[in-house]
Formats: sequence, C-alpha cells, structure tokens
Amino acid sequence: MKEYLISMFIDNELSLDEKIQYVEHVHADEDYKDESIELLNQEKTIRSDVMERIPPFTFRRRKKFVIPFLRPAGLVVSAAALALLILFVFMPVKEHKNMPYRFVIYRPDVSKVEIAGSFTGWRRVSMERMGVSGYWEIFLNIADGEHRFTYILDGDERFADPTARMRERDDFGGENSILSIGRKT
Repeated sequence: MKEYLISMFIDNELSLDEKIQYVEHVHADEDYKDESIELLNQEKTIRSDVMERIPPFTFRRRKKFVIPFLRPAGLVVSAAALALLILFVFMPVKEHKNMPYRFVIYRPDVSKVEIAGSFTGWRRVSMERMGVSGYWEIFLNIADGEHRFTYILDGDERFADPTARMRERDDFGGENSILSIGRKT
C-alpha cells in the first residue's frame, strides 16, 4: 500500500487534503520518508533523457532489534517467537492466484501505449492516459511467478520498462522486462 500511495503522490493523483495527510505520514515515519525519497529520485531518473543503464538498487539497513535473552521477559518473548516460527513453517501457505498490479509509464511524447506480456498471452492491452501528466497506467491481475512484458508505443515501437531491474533480449531483436510476483514458480 505504501508504494501505491507514493506512486499516487508522484503522479499528482492526490487531492490537496490527501497530499497533506501523505506529508504528515511521511514526516511521522522515517522509513516511509526514506522510501518516498528513493522513489522520487527514481522518478527523476525516469523523466531524464534516455537511460544508458539501470541504476543500481540498494537496500537500506534497518535498525536491529535485539531481544535481551537473559531477562525473564526476553525468554517469554523468545519462546513466543519460536512458537510462531514453528507454526508458520508447518502451516500450509495460502496461494494467491492473482494479485492486482499497477503498471505505470511516463511517456508524454506518445499518443497510444499498450502492454503485452506473458500474463496477457502476448495480446496487446491498451493503457489509459492519466490526464495531461504524461503518465499511462493499467491495473492487471497477475499470478505469482516470473513474467515477461513490454510496452508498445504508438502501435509499433517496443519499449522496455525503465524501472524493471531485470531484462532479457527477445527473439525479435527487442528487449523484454522481467517481473517477479510473490514466490517464483
């Protein structure tokens, strides 16, 4: 949900009241602020001229939480954590067949954007222009696993997602973006 709200803020889709709530939330949560700034910097890169390479992604280090094992309360917490761990290891995991996923691309210079990928049977699906912002979006239900896709601009130009961390060459001389959802199959 956090990435969705950050995306809505970046894409200028929030009302002024929603933006006030968003800024208040960012101010109160340091990790959320850092993630928002990271995504805004990524957006800045996307809006710049053609990217020569995909910028490296770095994981932030979070503060470590150390349980004081020598205190009685620490033993109780440790025992509860161990019980939960055992419970989650031996409980069957519910499979999510399809998860909603938002695809967004910034291309103010084109009049039509479509997406095609393994999750559409490589059929082209039209994306919606978001006002005059230059953004195009679509929500699709995507199954867990690894998927390949590409954007098609103005009916014929294939365009890999500049935010995708993984890409591969296709059989037609182009490039497909690779998306991993949930557990790999």
